[in-house]
Formats: sequence, C-alpha cells, structure tokens
Amino acid sequence: MQVPAVVAAGDRGAAKAIHGESKAYLAVGEHPLVTEAVLLLQRVPEVSEVFVVGDAERLAKVLGDEAVRRELRKPLTIVPQFRNLYENAWESYRRLLPGAPPGGRDPSAPADLAQKVLYVSADLPFATAEEIAAFARRADALDCDYALGLVTAESMEDFYPEPGKPGIRMAYFVTGAGRMRQSNLHLVRPAKLGNRHYVEALYEHRYQKQLRPILGLAWRLLTSEGGGFAVLRAYARMHLAGLLDRHGFPGLADRLGRGLPFPRIERTLGRLLRADLRLVVTEAGGCGVDVDNDADFDIARARHADWRAAQEAKAQRLYGALALPERAGREPLAPRVVPGGAP
Repeated sequence: MQVPAVVAAGDRGAAKAIHGESKAYLAVGEHPLVTEAVLLLQRVPEVSEVFVVGDAERLAKVLGDEAVRRELRKPLTIVPQFRNLYENAWESYRRLLPGAPPGGRDPSAPADLAQKVLYVSADLPFATAEEIAAFARRADALDCDYALGLVTAESMEDFYPEPGKPGIRMAYFVTGAGRMRQSNLHLVRPAKLGNRHYVEALYEHRYQKQLRPILGLAWRLLTSEGGGFAVLRAYARMHLAGLLDRHGFPGLADRLGRGLPFPRIERTLGRLLRADLRLVVTEAGGCGVDVDNDADFDIARARHADWRAAQEAKAQRLYGALALPERAGREPLAPRVVPGGAP
C-alpha cells in the first residue's frame, strides 16, 4: 500500500501565526517545521510521493535548498495555496490524480473515487515516521472513506511538565474509550466525502475552546443536515464533556463520555460528512503535539532534543524499525511547482 501525502503548510483561513510568523517556516529543531515534515515522510514506506500546499515562493526557497534536495527519495510537488484549508486539501487532490495536468482535474473514473490521500499537518515537531506508517497501515486496512487519527491522553503524558522543566498539557475529547486528541493524521478518499466543506469547520473547532463558533456550527448541523437532532445531541455531549474535563470536573466528564463509544462518534461524524468514517488510534503520541500558540512553540523548542529522542525510541519499541531506501550516490531531487492558488 502506497499513497500520496499532502503536507498542509498554508497560512490562510484557520492557520495560526506564531510570534507573528507563519509557523511552517519556524524551526523547533534543525530545520523549519515544513522541511521536517517533508523529510519525515521520505522515511514512511507507505508514502509514494509528497505534495506541499502553501506559499509557493517561500516553499520553493526552503525546500529547494541543496541539503534538503539530497535527502529526498520521493517526488516532491509544491502547490500554491488557496483561500482556506478545505480548498488547499481539495485542490492538492485534483493535482495528484493520475494523469492530471499541472492545473489538476476533477475526479471522474472509479479509480479517482477510490484514490486515498494521507493529509499531514506541517507543524508536528515530534511526529515519527514509525507512528505515521502505523496509522497508514491501520487506516488502509479499514478501507473507509475517512480515517481520522487519534492519540490517547496517556501517550501525551510524555510532554507534561516535570519538576524544573516546562511542558505542554493538551485539551482532550472525552469518549467511551478514554480521553483522546486528534493526531493530525488523515487518510481520506476526498471524492467520497459528501460534505467536504465541514472538514474546515471541524478543524477550526478541534480544541473546543471557542463557544460562539461551536454553537454556530451546531445550529447549522441542526437546520441543514438530515437527522440533525441526533448529530446535534452527540456533538453537544462531546463538547460539554470536554468543557467539564478542562474545568476540573473529570467525574462528570467521564459520565458523559461513557455515552460516546467510538461507533457512535463514527456514525455522528460520518453522517455529518456523508461518508464512511472511522477512528484510528496510535500509541506513540508524537503526532498529537502541534504548536498553535507562542507558549507551546517556545516550550517545544526548549525541550526538543530530549522529547525528540524519547519519541524516536518509543515509536521503534511500539512499531519496530522501518526499512529505508538507499539515497547515497543519487542526484539531488528538485521540487516541482504546479500552477494554481488564489490571490
């Protein structure tokens, strides 16, 4: 099983700046985050080629560096960004379809509808190739339209504060299977999502901290979707459980969460997106740490060396080492830029 991967590095729509800068170009470790993501995917056997969508001029400069090009094992394509996350994801898919011209094409053949894409966020400083590969294998085995990645709260404890050392505490969804966080990994058949436009809204509200837009989305669900009351009840229950958990009422949160087993969540989100959606849990946890505010970015940078080493060791214990293709002696690969984008 091999699929193309798309790295979301846009700075429009729901994207958040860090210290006034697009976070994809900031460095937590040795390279800018977008470079780290591209190089990481070179090591994932299930990835056939890599597309990066964002500011094409900046991406070409960063990813065109000769040191980066010498590490590339797979074709790399830069797609100029569009207005928001949804358009970036869809337009990248149109350009990766077999035989697509540089400007992309709409899906038509059955093979287009079956085409899977691995979507990955650009700001994952502690993701490992082993965890991404494990997610891709498990998600592919489910043969669904949308496999949404999760990590457990227990796996996130590796990033909590320690005596004398800063750390990061995340917000979780409370479910019947325990506390979970999105892992920023998605294996999707884009053409099979009947309500693709809701992906943007779900991404914007994934931290459950802004009540007004959450209520606005809930109202749209109630008035626009078939079975709206059932979707709204599950949606409200999930967000209320998260709210109680963050404000010091874990017992009440657990009681609500027991009414949210994975099958119910899958049915609710699947009905919303009009697709066969499944949840896929990975245990390493590094893919659950993104950097969406200045404080978390500064902590991630300060703790990068020890957290990075710990995640690499943990992922290899859990999933085993990956076999990598040889790179030595090959000519450096150059990224290709395709037309597109929105002003």
